[in-house]
Amino acid sequence: MKTKSRLRQVYRAKRAALTLDEVQEKSIAIANQLLRLDIWNHANYHLFLPIEKSNEVDTAHILNILQGRDKNVILSRSNFNDGTMQHYLLTDSTKLVVNKYGIPEPDENAIEFPVDKINVVFIPLLVADLNGHRVGYGKGFYDRFLINCQPNTQFIGLSFFEPIESIEDIYTGDVPVNQLITPANTFNF
Repeated sequence: MKTKSRLRQVYRAKRAALTLDEVQEKSIAIANQLLRLDIWNHANYHLFLPIEKSNEVDTAHILNILQGRDKNVILSRSNFNDGTMQHYLLTDSTKLVVNKYGIPEPDENAIEFPVDKINVVFIPLLVADLNGHRVGYGKGFYDRFLINCQPNTQFIGLSFFEPIESIEDIYTGDVPVNQLITPANTFNF
């Protein structure tokens, strides 16, 4: 069965089994794959900061690339009451706090950033299929965020794992990625 709930269970276990060295190696490989893409001519890039205890892709390498190219980096804060995300510009004065779920987020003094100005979104996920459909944690935060972006915004999924053929239980509210970046490959959808 390739339902989201089953895939979530399988790929969380696979990711949990990675060593810290493997997470770093694979995260660097993903950043190197991104350098080959034609995505660096924009101004505003939405990035997630990893939940370290969940062995997520370490985006520090991508953050360094963006800052080295003088790009605007946008981070989010999650509202677990209504399932939405607020977006904030990362500046030298932005203070980050780790919420109760282990997510590093900008504090309440950060500068809010409009969703319609974001050009590229890097999306955390567990696994995707060959159509760009993705499996995340199942709360729909990114689906609600992505539908509010401009039609030409690029959605780039980051995963340690190669895509599977298909996910069985896709629904109309699911927003697919335009590209999937793994340590070894780039997939375009």
